[in-house]
Amino acid sequence: MNRFVVAERALRTAAPHELLDAVRRVLADQYAADSVELFLADYGLTVLQPVSVLPHTREPVSVHNSPAGRAFGAQEPFVEAAGDGRVRAHLPVTVRGDRLGVLSVTLPGGEHADECLAELAQVAEVLGHEVVVAERDTDVYLQARRKDRLTLAAEMQWQLLPGRSCSRQEYELGAQLEPAYAIYGDNFDWAATADRLTLYVTNGMGEGIEASLLTNLAINALRNARRAGISIADQAALADQAVYAHYQGRCYLSVLMFDFDLASGRARVVDAGSPQLLRLRDGAVEHVAFEAQLPLGMFEETDYVAQEFQAKPGDRLVFVSDGVHAVASPKGDAYGDAALARAIMSTRLLPAAEVPRAILRELTGHRGRPAPDDDALVVCLDWHGR
Repeated sequence: MNRFVVAERALRTAAPHELLDAVRRVLADQYAADSVELFLADYGLTVLQPVSVLPHTREPVSVHNSPAGRAFGAQEPFVEAAGDGRVRAHLPVTVRGDRLGVLSVTLPGGEHADECLAELAQVAEVLGHEVVVAERDTDVYLQARRKDRLTLAAEMQWQLLPGRSCSRQEYELGAQLEPAYAIYGDNFDWAATADRLTLYVTNGMGEGIEASLLTNLAINALRNARRAGISIADQAALADQAVYAHYQGRCYLSVLMFDFDLASGRARVVDAGSPQLLRLRDGAVEHVAFEAQLPLGMFEETDYVAQEFQAKPGDRLVFVSDGVHAVASPKGDAYGDAALARAIMSTRLLPAAEVPRAILRELTGHRGRPAPDDDALVVCLDWHGR
């Protein structure tokens, strides 16, 4: 039996909380690894947190200026010298485009390391899939992701999200929320079939638990309608009824909804509130406006009408909440389309998964202080087409 199959079987049969112990044992036995460490990206995408027994016994490493961070950002293995003829390989742990972290393995150098690298990259991929499955049954990996304590509202919001990035032949998606450890009501959701991609970008109302409860109700109402197979306009109408039935118009939710046909790039769109869309096409950034309709839950039995939108191969679509678009500088100037266009142009060479965090860093510079007054959400969609 080849050693990769042995490693894969060890991970598949390990208890959910023992994945790291299992991968350490099998890599030592099959690949002569001296040490094996698993780092998971924190919620703010600023550091890679070590997976260890609580309380953490190892320091986190930077996403931006460390060997492990280099592998995470480039999504390619990075190998460095470890002394005494050994090398340390840093391997991305990624599941269908969702970047979870990095597996760092110290090995004997020379031809042995070169032969092992491709197989170890596959082991890291299997480990990522097992971590995602294991999170249903253990808190070990969710705890490892946080460098600070999450507020209860943030805990609820992160549990509602589908992931922070994903990729397929037709598209790549990346998203990020700020402040990561104290978010309120902003949210994103996506789901794909063989033929369609559905994307929601929501701008929540209120603060704290109340904002999170409102978003949870609206998103689950949209999912319930989507999974019933109905059109995007009717999804909005049913979610609108659910929110109004509970809040009677006291609270409502803004949402921008897209239903893409993956073969053609045509989309049906419902614009029910404040999230904004900017498009980078042929080197130029433009604001894409839709007919504004009422937010979900503002009035009883609102009817929604879907509009048409066409994505072309090479398009980059950037969605932002009003916590980005409307945020003010110390002088009171709103960030707005012009600053957003500059940020989108300056990040045009980055992959979609890295764009949201980069734009949020530029937003912090405009705001002039690290702590925002409102949620800030950025979603980036790169459209490749078929």
